[in-house]
Amino acid sequence: MSVIAKRLDGISEYYFSQKLREIDSLNKEGKNIINLGIGSPDLPPHPDVIKTLQEEAAKPGVHGYQGYKGIPALRQAFTDWYQRWYQVSLDPDTEVLPLIGSKEGIMHICMTYLNEGDEALIPDPGYPTYSSAVKLAGGKPVSYLLQEERNWYPDLESLAARDLSKVKLMFVNYPHMPTGQQMGPDLFENLVRFAKENQILLVHDNPYSFILNDNPVSLLKAPGAKEVVLELNSLSKSHNMAGWRIGMLCGSKERIEEVLRFKSNMDSGMFQPLQMAAAKALSLGPEWYSHINSIYAERREQVYRILDILGCSYSLKQVGLFVWAKIPDRYEDGYALSDEILYGSNVFLTPGGIFGSQGNRYIRISLCGDLSRFEQAITRISK
Repeated sequence: MSVIAKRLDGISEYYFSQKLREIDSLNKEGKNIINLGIGSPDLPPHPDVIKTLQEEAAKPGVHGYQGYKGIPALRQAFTDWYQRWYQVSLDPDTEVLPLIGSKEGIMHICMTYLNEGDEALIPDPGYPTYSSAVKLAGGKPVSYLLQEERNWYPDLESLAARDLSKVKLMFVNYPHMPTGQQMGPDLFENLVRFAKENQILLVHDNPYSFILNDNPVSLLKAPGAKEVVLELNSLSKSHNMAGWRIGMLCGSKERIEEVLRFKSNMDSGMFQPLQMAAAKALSLGPEWYSHINSIYAERREQVYRILDILGCSYSLKQVGLFVWAKIPDRYEDGYALSDEILYGSNVFLTPGGIFGSQGNRYIRISLCGDLSRFEQAITRISK
């Protein structure tokens, strides 16, 4: 009889994995749950991207193993994308590493840099995978609190007063998920300065910068950032390619080589036609982003209506694929409101507490779903 590894102690199944099973059971009972919780884009990629995939997959010589660093055409496409939209210069041969989705990059980074007992600073609220990846690598996640009163920015002065001697990584994420907070004018420069002063590697997770945001920004644009920053990015949200699993890591030559030492022992390169289609997606112009954002903007108005019905408060300045909202005082926490709406109205909204203690009095609603689903949700909740 097998016994699971100790590294899984304290690691629970991902919340949405559990919740989707519950929703599936409710649907089998005839509930027809409207799921407004998960940020999986429902829109298709650009037709030219699909066409490229089809044409490349029909070629006879593209079905073998691929190199661990991705094909040159994809690395160049990522480089051009960063220069065009973020005004960041990268060397396609040494400073860009394609990934099978940026989520795997989080794990690769943790496995590359964390030894048993090393610490990593994790935002609260923040993406739960940061913490679980740190634990799986043998490290210790240490939360730093983000608060609405501080615009969901870290209190770097308070952090600097802590004992940071064991901290090797700090995860940051702007535009921030789940709050939708954008990067402030001095935040990135202050983060880079903080990392240098405390000899910490910053890991910036940047998948939401094109969604309802007119000013995409990379942490690598901050002066001296390459010395202390690794940045993750993805085509999942920006190009409606979540299921394709195409992401990237960028940073200095030394950091990329270090991560590649681990990654090359874990997987092989992506299917070549996928890489060619991704390169095509990265070449799309501003009209693509305007198109998807016009759709998301319409949906967001419907989400505001839902939140108004529920008596929630929210910022109109947030960006990204979700709307984050504070719940009324009559609810104990976001879980209570979420469960009331799930079991009473057959609509699922994400409780903010899954992102950390600072999210307990919030909920998050995804913009993924056509307008009719939001209208139907409004009707159900109103009743």
